[in-house]
Amino acid sequence: MKTYVVTTGVVFGLIAVVHLWRVVEEGSQLAKDPFFILVTALAASLAIWAWRVASRPAH
Repeated sequence: MKTYVVTTGVVFGLIAVVHLWRVVEEGSQLAKDPFFILVTALAASLAIWAWRVASRPAH
């Protein structure tokens, strides 16, 4: 289970990083799109959540 959580954390983290990279490359116009901001924030939140779950000690 821990491997799955780490893998999903990495995937969502990569999505967030690529979205931020697109803002840098394409300009701030993309950062004004509400759907783009929502998807980026959701991906970053899920990545953080997955890493927090993965870092908990096993019971």
